[in-house]
Amino acid sequence: MSEFWLISAPGDKENLQALERMNNVTSKSNLSHNTKFTIPDFKVGTLDSLVGLSDELGKLDTFAESLIKRMAQSVVEVMEDSKGKVHENLLANGGLKEKMKCLKIDLTSFVTHFEWDMAKYPAKQPLVNVVDTLAKVTRSISPASPSQQLAQIETDLKSRTAAYSVLKANLENLEKKCTGNLFTRTLSDIVSKEDFVLDSEYLITLLVIVPKSSYAQWQKTYESLSDMVVPRSTKLITEDNEGGLFTVTLFRKVIEDFKVKAKENKFTVREFYYDEKEIKREREEMNRLQSDKKQQYGPLLRWLKVNFSEAFIAWIHIKALRVFVESVLRYGLPVNFQAVLLQPHKKSATKRLREVLNSVFRHLDEVAAASILDASVEIPGLQLSNQDYFPYVYFHIDLSLLD
Repeated sequence: MSEFWLISAPGDKENLQALERMNNVTSKSNLSHNTKFTIPDFKVGTLDSLVGLSDELGKLDTFAESLIKRMAQSVVEVMEDSKGKVHENLLANGGLKEKMKCLKIDLTSFVTHFEWDMAKYPAKQPLVNVVDTLAKVTRSISPASPSQQLAQIETDLKSRTAAYSVLKANLENLEKKCTGNLFTRTLSDIVSKEDFVLDSEYLITLLVIVPKSSYAQWQKTYESLSDMVVPRSTKLITEDNEGGLFTVTLFRKVIEDFKVKAKENKFTVREFYYDEKEIKREREEMNRLQSDKKQQYGPLLRWLKVNFSEAFIAWIHIKALRVFVESVLRYGLPVNFQAVLLQPHKKSATKRLREVLNSVFRHLDEVAAASILDASVEIPGLQLSNQDYFPYVYFHIDLSLLD
């Protein structure tokens, strides 16, 4: 599964034994794969500042997750390929061990082997400074504003994908005109100059769609559908599953009469007049759009891959910060807790896994544990729903970014 549960419990002897018991139970029951999730020892500051950071990080977490999902979907739209190929491009760049900094790592490996990036986010600073370094919050705009880094990625994402989408849509519209039936598709790539009588003051060549079952009828009657039709002037240009496109030459003065009589016989005159300049313009426009799309594809996909990696790495660091802040607020000072990453083995095991966790850590918060079993119990001082609060610190990480 691509779902992870990031939890923490106090680090005293009793709770370390509880963690060991949890690992034993989940392993024996094949409920989840558990790994230690290492978080640096940050400088805490005041509890008031932690409360503010908790709210700020919650909003930043939501924003970052939304952003990476939109970027993943943009990769799908740009690649126009299967999700399997897309996943090969949704990677995290380094961030595990120093020798792997230059490697592209799959998202699951990055999460399960997470290491805090000390170079980018020094942990020896006060915690509020670490969050500011990660979030770069523009408080002059809004006290809960998301990071400038992520906000800039979002702004660039909108502008780059919008421009590419317009280009792609224009090209698709032209391509659709080349793939429809004879009633709707463009004819500029089918007909040629030699199919028409051009530059005549009196004569004009029309294009008529004839059902396949009526080919014989057309050949017998087209000359008599109206006066002044040029004998033996019809020719089959092309056909599809439903019918064929025929030419017919007649005098301009009888066009309307010919159209009426053709309609009565279930022949359809296509409104098309050969214009060499217009056909050339259409072909040049198609070539230009194809060229522009090809030129933009590579740079846009590279930008998406690089910035998806940046946003994803920032998101997991935000998760780590949230665990630290919530653990200190929940379990108090001095800082002493253990974070564990659980990966449920299958969807059907999540209910049983939750029961095991609630049983093992029930002693941490009897009221919360009871409320999980009885939805009518309210937890004093909390505005979260019972489904969001557990005796232990809990955060959810879902890597199903394309679902």
